[in-house]
Amino acid sequence: MNVTEYLTCWAASYKNDLINNIMPFWMKYGLDQVNGGVYTCVNRDGSLMDTTKSVWFQGRFGFIAAFAYNHMDKNSEWLSASKSCIDFIERHCFDTDGRMYFEVTGDGRSLRKRRYVFSECFAAIAMSEYALASGDRVYAEKALELFIRVLRFITTPGILSPKYCDTLSLRGHSITMILINTASRIREAIDNPVLTARIDDSLSDLKTFFMHPEFHALLETVGENGEFIDTINGRIINPGHCIETAWFILEESRYRGWDKEMLETALTILDWSWEWGWDKDFGGIINFRDCRNLPVQDYSQDMKFWWPQTEAIIATLYAYEATGDEKYLKMHNQVSDWTYAHFPDREYGEWYGYLHRDGSVAQPAKGNIFKGPFHIPRMMIKGHVLCNEILSGLSGTENIKL
Repeated sequence: MNVTEYLTCWAASYKNDLINNIMPFWMKYGLDQVNGGVYTCVNRDGSLMDTTKSVWFQGRFGFIAAFAYNHMDKNSEWLSASKSCIDFIERHCFDTDGRMYFEVTGDGRSLRKRRYVFSECFAAIAMSEYALASGDRVYAEKALELFIRVLRFITTPGILSPKYCDTLSLRGHSITMILINTASRIREAIDNPVLTARIDDSLSDLKTFFMHPEFHALLETVGENGEFIDTINGRIINPGHCIETAWFILEESRYRGWDKEMLETALTILDWSWEWGWDKDFGGIINFRDCRNLPVQDYSQDMKFWWPQTEAIIATLYAYEATGDEKYLKMHNQVSDWTYAHFPDREYGEWYGYLHRDGSVAQPAKGNIFKGPFHIPRMMIKGHVLCNEILSGLSGTENIKL
């Protein structure tokens, strides 16, 4: 395989797929032209199944539409869609205590909140990316203010309910990793010491608490001081989350001139997580594993969801850019071939989200409260940019045997 040809092909494919498939699908079937914002509970053909709106996705699509505008095509409709999502957020998605809802009705009436601050994180990156796209610094300032509010929520006792229960104090990987990406995205629009400081804290927490070399694993849930909790929940490995964390750290390493310590941490997490996650029998990244190889409780434990595959595609490209090690391009080839053979819907467009272990479709809907226009278009945008960055440093003669 000629590396230049391989990366050139994928760069073009990512851009074509985003512009001619993914974005048109959601602009047609998801964008709410009446109330603003975006619907995500759509069937295979794009028909609306439920008007409940995911607050996560108001921020997520607000970010994606602006991110695509900034990196793929100056499409004014995408910029307007981003603003529509942000306007909907500001009108309808904040409770009186400053926290955000998890679900609202189609016209913006509140339904429920959850203990997480992911709604706030996604809203913040939407605002910061829109600031970059529109040139309106006010939205960057709003993003920073919201991020500082998030830090207050997670550090002030009594605001958020416990991770598990009052009698067992736990730390969760998810919030640690999402704050890296949230801070780095906001920093693109407005720099502030609190952003890099929070990234440093998350990196320290990952190494101190969540990385467990005895299992070659990054665990999802640990004790308050990083203790291994030998229970079903404590033994869980989520390969997709871990691989996503790896590329967040690789991105930060590159920002700091390929910081060696960060690079080593990221590659270690990626290598561990690929070994746990790649299904050697059927291909694809599996949902959950137990670090003692005991049976996993979650009913979807051996399924293949859309988003772990997209995270692996981004992470392997970043790892190859960082190291030039051909094993990462081979991993990219493996996960890309499997993903594109099973997830895209050739008839109605977009991708399926939920597959059985063997790659057969478990259910055909294109969206719900958790799946919508985020991981797939983000992968295509990042993939296109990374392929072109790598190509700019190649001589044109590199060959790899797959």
